[in-house]
Amino acid sequence: MHWGVGLVSSRSCVVDLSRNQTLSLCWCWGSEENYSFYGDIVAFPLQDYGGVMSGLGSDSWWKKTLYLTGGALLAAAAYLLHELLAIRKEQEVNSKDAIILHQFSRPNNGVPSLSPFCLKIETYLRMADLPYQNYFDGKLSPQGKMPWIEYNHTRVSGTEFIIDFLEEKLGVNLNKHLNPHQRAVSRAVTKMVEEHFYWTLAYCQWVENLDETQKMLNITGPLSDLLKWILCHLTKGIVKREMYGQGIGRFSEEEIYRLMEKDMRSLAGLLGDKKYLMGPKFSTLDATVFGHLAQAMWTLPGTRPERLIKGELINLAMYCERIRRKFWPEWHDDNDNTTYESDDSGEDSRTHTPFQDFSYYSRTGTFEDDGMDNSISQTPDTDFTGHSLFDSDVDMDEFTDHDQCK
Repeated sequence: MHWGVGLVSSRSCVVDLSRNQTLSLCWCWGSEENYSFYGDIVAFPLQDYGGVMSGLGSDSWWKKTLYLTGGALLAAAAYLLHELLAIRKEQEVNSKDAIILHQFSRPNNGVPSLSPFCLKIETYLRMADLPYQNYFDGKLSPQGKMPWIEYNHTRVSGTEFIIDFLEEKLGVNLNKHLNPHQRAVSRAVTKMVEEHFYWTLAYCQWVENLDETQKMLNITGPLSDLLKWILCHLTKGIVKREMYGQGIGRFSEEEIYRLMEKDMRSLAGLLGDKKYLMGPKFSTLDATVFGHLAQAMWTLPGTRPERLIKGELINLAMYCERIRRKFWPEWHDDNDNTTYESDDSGEDSRTHTPFQDFSYYSRTGTFEDDGMDNSISQTPDTDFTGHSLFDSDVDMDEFTDHDQCK
């Protein structure tokens, strides 16, 4: 390859010293005035002017160079993202009579997922007591969605369609105890959470609180910091673009947070002092709302939604704790005084079960359904009646009377 040598000045030009032997050149359109040039000596290739460079149109040489450099950087970013997401080598997954759940990798802050929808569907599977196998391959569904499942070699994406599919194929139904009015309310609240509240969370998570979110990504290797930075800023751009298209991204930061607060207050009002949103028994709506509120509860430290849920809307925080303790025993909160341990374990032997990764999970034999056992099992977070201290429907008068009797 032949190279040329030139001078890059503060002006928008490159002087080719390999062809022009003087710096006192004429910079004019019909003028005879000479200009002096000050800049840096550079080298550049002389070939392929009729190939790639000419294909970029009539722009000046330096602009074409910027285009090519930008393209190379984007290609490098795409390759790095491919290496990031393809954490596991692609391997055959046998989904015969097994639910294979494809989702994003676990973050490093102890929360199962930074995606409300991934957390929703995994919580739903635990509520429905359906054994499943996690697969953190980073591969999106054919529709470009995450999460998605495989069952008997059938692929289904979109949490609503996944739940419909499982209800049809496996006969599970978390909403069978709901009447038509409650089903309608559940549907309306689901859409408010997934189509409105979600975008305010995404804004807080991937735009305003991006630095903290970047720290939570679980990426290892020599280029981990670079990969995190690239992934976060690409996601930030995607979120802002999609928020603008959805409409909520056209408002100011204060207006977005005002909309978020209205949604959270609506959820707090609907919950009230009930154990679950639709009453004493959990439903699909609880998996949906928990997947979203958990982000405000555990992934947005120091932000307005966290202060709101742990402050004024404390019933939502108790609700999240209730679901976490019942369906996620291996999820340990560092701010929680209760640890999951056996009664005979000592202070030095406290260990926490890691999240289920590439293995099967079932809560059968781990949890007991409501009403299936009349015996009282007292744990560190229960009172003398066996009620969880995080249940908002605990009879406090009964508790007081018991203390007085003692």
